Formats: sequence, C-alpha cells, structure tokens
Amino acid sequence: MGKYKEENPKDAARKTRNRAADVANTLEWLITAFALAFVFRAFVMEAFRIPTGSMADTLLGAHYRLRCTQCGYEYYYGESNYKRPQEQQGRFRRRELSRCPSCGYFQQVGGPEPVSSGDRILVLKCIYQFVEPEQWDVIVFKNPLDPTENYIKRLVGRPGETVEIIDGDIYIDGLISRKPAKVQNELWMPIFDNDYQPARPEDPRFNGHTWQEPFKNVPGSNWVIDEENPIIFRLDEPAGRTNWLIYDTSLGNDFRATYAYDEINDFRYMPYCSDLMVRFWVSCDEMNGQAGAALSKYGIEYKATVDLTGQMTISRVSDGSEQTLADKTITPAGTGKLTELKFSNVDHVLTLAFGGDKLSYDLGREPNDAGPRRTDIEPEVKILGAGNITISHTAIFRDLYYTSRSPNSNKAGRATEGNPLTLEADQFFVLGDNSPRSEDGRWWSSPGKGNNGKIYPEGIVPRNYLVGKALLVYWPAGFRPFISFPLALVPNVGEIRFIYGGSKHND
Repeated sequence: MGKYKEENPKDAARKTRNRAADVANTLEWLITAFALAFVFRAFVMEAFRIPTGSMADTLLGAHYRLRCTQCGYEYYYGESNYKRPQEQQGRFRRRELSRCPSCGYFQQVGGPEPVSSGDRILVLKCIYQFVEPEQWDVIVFKNPLDPTENYIKRLVGRPGETVEIIDGDIYIDGLISRKPAKVQNELWMPIFDNDYQPARPEDPRFNGHTWQEPFKNVPGSNWVIDEENPIIFRLDEPAGRTNWLIYDTSLGNDFRATYAYDEINDFRYMPYCSDLMVRFWVSCDEMNGQAGAALSKYGIEYKATVDLTGQMTISRVSDGSEQTLADKTITPAGTGKLTELKFSNVDHVLTLAFGGDKLSYDLGREPNDAGPRRTDIEPEVKILGAGNITISHTAIFRDLYYTSRSPNSNKAGRATEGNPLTLEADQFFVLGDNSPRSEDGRWWSSPGKGNNGKIYPEGIVPRNYLVGKALLVYWPAGFRPFISFPLALVPNVGEIRFIYGGSKHND
C-alpha cells in the first residue's frame, strides 16, 4: 500500500504562477488578435453588404433570382421595385411583372419566391491614401447628404476634369472616355440570345404578342432556320451573293436602355442605346464563303466581314456607298470548324474579332465623330453570309447607358449634355451602373454636409469622404437548402468574382 505524498508548497506555488502566466499569455494574444482585427478592419479591408440595386447587375441589392419560365434565361429582379402597403412587408411579397431580358416574356415574380440578400463585398480601405483613384473604379464613400451612410458607385470624374454625359457615354474634357476591356466585358447586357428558345411560343405575353424568331430574312435572302433546331441558321447559296438576316425589334426586345432588374412601367420611355455587340459562331463546308454583321448608329451602317479564305474587313455604308475603314489578312479557319465571330460598336470604336484575330477602327473621340447624333433613330443589327455556312449561338448585347433625365421629373441632371460639370481640387463625380434607378451625383439637390458646419458643392464627393475601392464579391446571395428555410446558407460559389475598375491605359 503506497503512502500519500504531500505536495511541496514551493511546487504548488510554482504551478499556480505558471497557470496564471498561461492565462495572462492567452489574454495577451487574444487582445493582440482583437487589436489587429480592429486595425485591419479600420485601415486595410472591411466587409460591406450592398443595400440597394443602384449598381445592378454589377452588384446586387436585395433581389429575386429568376429563371424565365419560357426560355430558361436566368436574371435578377430588384426587391425594392415593389410598391406595397406597410403590412405586406415580409420575406414574401405580392406578385409583380418582370420581363425576360432575352425572349421578352412578361412573368410574375414575388409570390412564393424568397428574397435573396444583397451581395457582400470586400473593400480595400485607405488605398486612396497612397494612389489616386482611377476612372471606372467602383468606390465606397460617405454619402455627402448624410455622412453616417456609406454609398457605393462607379467613379467617372476626377479633380480638374469636366464631365458631360452625351447619348449615354461619358465625355471628359470634350472627348469620349473609353472603358477598360475588363470593365466593358462586365457591363454588356443581353438583348437577345437565340440559344434560349421559349417552350410555349403561343403564349401572347412576349412583349405583348406571341413568340416569333426575331431574326428574319431581308427580301431576296435565303437563310434557313432549322425547324428541329431553331438555334441554327443555315445558308447554301453562291459564294458571291450576300444574304442578310435582320433583327426585328417588333418581334424581340428593342434597343432601349432597359434593365431587367427594374420595374417595367418605364421601359417604353427609355432612350435607345446604339452601342451594341452581336456574337455568333460560324462553320463552313467550303472555304469560299463569307460571314459577318452590320450595326447601325445614327443611321450610318458599319459592316464587318470575314472572308473565310483569309480576310477581315470593316467598312462604313452611308447613302448607298461603301468605304473600307480597316482590313487585315488572317489564316483561314478551316472547314467544319466552329469559330466565334463578334462585332461591336462601343465608345466610338469598331471591333471585329474572329477566333484569335482582331481588327479595330477608331471613329474618333469627339461627340459627332460617329456621325451627327440622331437619338430618335433606332439602331439596327444584321447578320450577313455567303456560300455554304452555318451559324449558331447568336446573341445581341448592349452597353451600359447613362441616362440624362430623371425618371420622376424628366428634368435633365447634372453633368448631362449642355450642362457639363467641372470638378475642382479634391472633388469626384460618381454614377450608378443601374443608371435609371441610381441616386447619384446627377440628382443630389442639396449641398454636402461636413464637420463644423462646412458644406460641399452639390453633386460631388469630396476626397475626405472616400472610404475605399470595392475589390471582391466574396459572398453573393446564397441558396436556401429548401424554399421555406429562413437562411441562404449554401454558398453561390459560381458568382464569387472580382470587381473590375479603372486602368491607367483606358485608351
């Protein structure tokens, strides 16, 4: 039987001191970790949630995630569009109408569909203490009218610049300002995608009528739409004879600056957007054909042609005469091979891309360099072909369009055509990507509020109100495990994305 050994008092005291030291060390590390976290949040990076739809579809506020019940196209509709009595406010809303941005089908939304929360983003703070903000950055700043609120918009004007919105584009010091390629790619919005075919075309709610293929032959052309596979257009004609398809806006969505995210009541009042892109894939059975497209702006037609024997051409057609603007010899694509063709007219630059080859032409940067502005003329989109060719995956997109008039009062806003805004030192001008529904520098009607009674000019963001640059959507609106579940806990990994902004090489 062992004897009980009494612990030495010195050992017990030593253990007590060690435990106290361990607790103190742990508390010290916890305090240090919290301090570093607070410092990181205050000076390096902070998470924000998008509260409204003023930057849609780049960044989403509370919204419905929709899929067209006819063609299956996925799009978003802002929860804030609802006009509802106070007692109806809850997670489910009464049903409203939205319009599919591809097939134009009017469908109801807001009944059993759950509301998705706004995107959550990471903002790089204090970056503007070390580098100058660049045009097209997406920035977080304190609302000049209420500095306790944080706003998020796109930066379009910087100190010393004169900003003017002309036909939806941004002009700086009288010259059009072109968006960097990554920004432009994020801002293209669908008008029509032929891959999404309606399931019930006899329904009369496609822009107020039944569905018909909006691409149709011009008189004398012989394109054939495959009845069993209508996403394919075929042509079997002599190589020297050009055949045209034209997009008919009386059948499909038109070219007005509408947003599927917004309510539809104002769609018919929106201006035309003539900065467009058409895209399709081409294959040929013989190397003697042609494929291409034409886009019109202000009544002037710009034509892009790819001769499948190895030539790219961009030309201007006006008053019945055609003028070659740019051409390039390329390697033939080869028979039986699908090759992507894209033609765009955006920010006064024509760009034809065919496979890995690209051809561009600069129309000039002054307001009338693309022709005398005629905003009352609807643009046109046409597809051309010759020989034995097949095209598929046809789609039309439009550029972001900054509106000049308030949807509520129809008054011209600040920095609009004929009313330019010149920014002074430490002044910035911001706009929302969802231009018709953005409360931004165009419409602020009161001076900005500063400390100790200081005021700032209407419409501007002062430098000391800049919070940081939006960097990443780290948590897009997630998915619910099932519709009645209250939280969207399943991450939407496919929508995690960088937020592209300015570049020092915008030309």
